[in-house]
Amino acid sequence: MASTSVDKINLRLILVSGKTQEFMFSPNDSAADIAKYVYENWPMDWDEEQVSSPSILRLIYQGRFLHGNVTLGALKLPPGRMTVMHLVARETLPEPNSQGQRNREKTGESNCCMIL
Repeated sequence: MASTSVDKINLRLILVSGKTQEFMFSPNDSAADIAKYVYENWPMDWDEEQVSSPSILRLIYQGRFLHGNVTLGALKLPPGRMTVMHLVARETLPEPNSQGQRNREKTGESNCCMIL
């Protein structure tokens, strides 16, 4: 049974407050599965950050919010190694490219060309 940690993914989750906790997951586990598991097994030293529902827990990996159906295996995370993700409470995921669109509107940049 000691071999199970080799095919599991060791996930270190970091809260906005900076508190961390390590969990073991299967490559078949999705972001939604992880949020549900963490919610049901909320660490005692995270009490101040307790949320009301697992559906608002979001994982951030390499600067991107993960959709609930994305599995750890699909992210090609190495089993048996530590992977770090952020865990945040957020009602909805941001729209793809919404940040870039907002930035363009602020700068007044346009996509037209001038023929001389």
